[in-house]
Amino acid sequence: MTDPRWLDATEMAAWRAFLSTSHLLERRIEEQLKASAGLTHPQYEILARLADAPGRQMRMTELARGVVVSKSALTYQINQLEKAGLVERATCPSDDRGVLAVLTEAGARCLDRVAPGHVEVVRAYLIDRLSREELHAMTSAMQRTEEALRGSV
Repeated sequence: MTDPRWLDATEMAAWRAFLSTSHLLERRIEEQLKASAGLTHPQYEILARLADAPGRQMRMTELARGVVVSKSALTYQINQLEKAGLVERATCPSDDRGVLAVLTEAGARCLDRVAPGHVEVVRAYLIDRLSREELHAMTSAMQRTEEALRGSV
């Protein structure tokens, strides 16, 4: 068995900064979404992804992959959004076994109302604190990490 490659001081500083920042930013986003619309961050992301999808609809399996949750976790969130009238389910026309999540008009209005506050939080605590070069570097680094993680699933 080989010894682990422990993190050096620079690597540990980067890891700890990533952890604390991601947790703190997630908390701020959750607070804003709860206060403005009673939504969780995953629920907001579902609404936003549906709004950007053709016909404002996506297959549940594709949506689960996009928001990075299990199918059962997505089903729970869709149930909550459906109860609130923000999303509805439909049978996939090309595959009777497939289920679509569809953004309702009420869901689109909710997203329109909540999105400005959401982007304000994202800008205030992340985007506007970084230079364009730092944003490009962060994007590149996170995309490489995402590719590695998605490739290992």
